[in-house]
Amino acid sequence: MPTITTNDLKNGMTLELEGTLFNVVEFQHVKPGKGHAFVRTTLKNVLSGAVTDRTFRAGEKVERAQIDKRDMQMVYREGENFVFMDNETYDQLTIDPQTMGDAASFVIDGSAAIMMMHGSEIVGVDLPAAVELTVTDTEPGVQGDRVSGATKPAKLETGLTVAVPLFVENGEKVKVDTRTSNYISRA
Repeated sequence: MPTITTNDLKNGMTLELEGTLFNVVEFQHVKPGKGHAFVRTTLKNVLSGAVTDRTFRAGEKVERAQIDKRDMQMVYREGENFVFMDNETYDQLTIDPQTMGDAASFVIDGSAAIMMMHGSEIVGVDLPAAVELTVTDTEPGVQGDRVSGATKPAKLETGLTVAVPLFVENGEKVKVDTRTSNYISRA
C-alpha cells in the first residue's frame, strides 16, 4: 500500500486509517504564526458515510488505499440481489442492495456502473449522471391542468418515486439525475 504525506492530499483521495477507509472531502494546509504547520481535513467514512474532521501534522505519513475501478454491467436480478458482469473479464459478481446503497434505485438490466473495489470488497458504486427509467404508476394528467411547474408523484420501474410534470404518463421513459433523484426530462 503506498504511503504518502499529508502534503500530497487531494480531494476525492481514499486513505486507510486504522484499518478503515476514508475519502478526503476537503483539506486545508494551515501555517500559524507560532508553532508547526498542520493539515486540517474533513474525511468521510467510505462504508458508513459518517463525516469526521481530523488534523494531521504537516508532512505526516498516511496510507493511501488502493481502489480498483471496474467497468461493470447489470445483467439480471437474483431475488433481492443484483448480478453484475465485469466488462473485461466477463466474471459475474452478485451484490446485495445494502452494498449498492442509493445506486440500487437507478439500476435496471443493462445498466452500466463503475464498481470501486478495495481488494475483493465493493466500497462504492459510480453511476452515470443521469439514467432513463420507465414510469410504471402515476395519476393521469387532467385536461386543462396547465399550472406552470406543477408536479405529481410517479413510481418508476425500480420502485423509486420522483416528482414529474403533469404531462408525463404511464409507460413513458424519463431521465432522472442519479445524484439528486430529480426528474430532468422525457427520454
